[in-house]
Amino acid sequence: MSTILQVEKLCTHFHTKNQIIRAVDGVSFEIAKGEILGLVGESGCGKSTLSRTIMQLIPSTSGKIVLDGRDLSTLSKNQIRDERLNFQMVFQDPYASLNPRMTVFSTLSEALQRRHPDLAGEALSSKVGELMERVGLAGRYMKKYPHEFSGGQRQRIAIARALAPEPRLIIADEPVSALDVSIQSQIINLLMNLVKNLDLTMMFISHDLSVVHYIADRIMVMERGKLVEMGTADDVMTSPKHDYTKSLLASIPHVEA
Repeated sequence: MSTILQVEKLCTHFHTKNQIIRAVDGVSFEIAKGEILGLVGESGCGKSTLSRTIMQLIPSTSGKIVLDGRDLSTLSKNQIRDERLNFQMVFQDPYASLNPRMTVFSTLSEALQRRHPDLAGEALSSKVGELMERVGLAGRYMKKYPHEFSGGQRQRIAIARALAPEPRLIIADEPVSALDVSIQSQIINLLMNLVKNLDLTMMFISHDLSVVHYIADRIMVMERGKLVEMGTADDVMTSPKHDYTKSLLASIPHVEA
């Protein structure tokens, strides 16, 4: 399998008056094309900072982020804006990630036209409808606003927006943690089907090891800005090597018979 994303010795440090906060500290890993790579760790371990640094939303202190052979850290802001068509993000909070003043049609058509600027009229409406159907929403609702949808439906809209520019890589940062438990499995299964059917690659981030085990091919465990363990999903779950991973496993609730 070819490598789509390569992260080398990545550091993202924040300087305060009295200290240096090493949110991401020397992280290295690769994601193969078509793979779902899970990243797990407690809140504050640096997961979201890592995802935003990869997306170039936060500048790195040092290291490399190479997407399809292109080092993102060497690109200008305009070049990053163009390159971002190839890697998109699904954020944790579907309430905050959508513009409340834009209809679903406006949100998705804007994203579609980034890749296809000449798309307009009936062809554009048809494409928006197809996107909505792909994520499990009826196209007839495209003129509605975000507040008219449930949390799970809003996250489906956010996923559709991420798909619209036809990216090769999607980074999903805690995409189900803000949703009801009954809806979480629907969104996880949707993401798995999209990766399979659209030939996508995904980095799936969560604090819940059991969720990551369900969706991911491999799992990385992050603690205090560093990767402390990496392996196949089954190996990490059944034969953890690092004490921190063992503590995460021990914290998973179990129902006694």
